Amino acid sequence: MRHAKSSPGTRQRGFTLVEVLVALGIIAIALAAGTQATNALTRNGQRQSDLLLAQLCAENELIKARLARQMPAIGDAGVVCTQANTSFGVTISTTPTLNPNFRRVDVQVRDAAEAPLLRLSTVVGRF
Repeated sequence: MRHAKSSPGTRQRGFTLVEVLVALGIIAIALAAGTQATNALTRNGQRQSDLLLAQLCAENELIKARLARQMPAIGDAGVVCTQANTSFGVTISTTPTLNPNFRRVDVQVRDAAEAPLLRLSTVVGRF
């Protein structure tokens, strides 16, 4: 690009300070929106990972109840389940059903902050 020498009475072409500031403002807004979207994707990925690990914990407890040689005792029990170096609090609630040959088993999994992540239920019968 060639630069012409300006002579008196001619104006140089370029951007004004206001135009530059408006462009910087638009870029800043676009970058902020991109950062928010990236953060949302990261949180969503972590939530999916936590749900998968919580589901493994819950399914393990339900499988234990199904494979046991005796009916599960009525009441509540709590255990800690560790999956992928993440600890989850697991509450197993066993309640009777109308048919005495079956019991309902509910498993609720909580994260480290005690926020509920997942709840699964099954019915266990006598062998």
